[in-house]
Amino acid sequence: MEVGIVGLGRMGGNMAIRLARAGHRVVGNARSPDAIAAVVKEGAVGAATLEDLVQKLAPPRAVWLMIPAGAPTEEYMGRLLQLLSKGDTLIDGGNSHYTDSVRHFTTAQAVGIDFLDIGVSGGIWGLQEGYSMMIGGPAGPVERLRPIFESLAPAPTEGWGHVGGPGAGHFVKMVHNGIEYGMMEAYGEGFDVLRAKQEYGFDLGKIATIWRRGSVVRSWLLDLTAEILLENPTLDKIPGYVRDSGEGRWTVEESFSLGVPTPVITLALEQRIRSRDETLFNEKLLAAMRQKFGGHALGPE
Repeated sequence: MEVGIVGLGRMGGNMAIRLARAGHRVVGNARSPDAIAAVVKEGAVGAATLEDLVQKLAPPRAVWLMIPAGAPTEEYMGRLLQLLSKGDTLIDGGNSHYTDSVRHFTTAQAVGIDFLDIGVSGGIWGLQEGYSMMIGGPAGPVERLRPIFESLAPAPTEGWGHVGGPGAGHFVKMVHNGIEYGMMEAYGEGFDVLRAKQEYGFDLGKIATIWRRGSVVRSWLLDLTAEILLENPTLDKIPGYVRDSGEGRWTVEESFSLGVPTPVITLALEQRIRSRDETLFNEKLLAAMRQKFGGHALGPE
């Protein structure tokens, strides 16, 4: 099966490579010639423009956007809806707000183009481990593109699924990221308490490693935390400035709207905002975790 991927950054580029290695025909487009060259080296086909990408795909086409939410997605959505044909499928795999995805579905449907919103998780490790995908939209194009999802996922029947109608994929991903905020905050606070008990001289990397096996708090996030603390126990040169992508905020806003209390996620979001004024060990560890699992930059923009 073939697919076009627009946006070959950390996530999009690795997705293109994983699909090409699985035997799919991938046509990749990006603003950077180097990003295109990197996926071509792995067996993908390069496209210098969106027009070139569409021409190199056979109908019914599938074009997957892996670009920042907001204005960039709006721009590329508009351009691609002019280039694609009835029966094609357009996918937004970025972290768009779910209400934008509902609107994009309606706009695409009006011209006979299918639209899927897919929340993608896996960070920079997805190339090796596979990606978790939460898919929103109509069932038809999901089933047609099943081979693509099966190749990107950790296993053909694991780590991905159709979760509901238009906007559902990005809604689930939004809540997923809100939960991630809470988990990261709990780990950060716990290790900060251990660090503060100086008379014991706790080896935080060793403790994290112990917890990785058999403990009820074991997780992939803890695995990454153990690596961080073994490599840099005092988190030297790690700024305590913790960014947020916006999805934690959206989760909290939705919780207020729905009347569902989310104290942990809300406080975790507040801690990230507070980190921009104070630099504590906890915030340093959160910043290091984001870099470890997603390749996110350290410090402010």
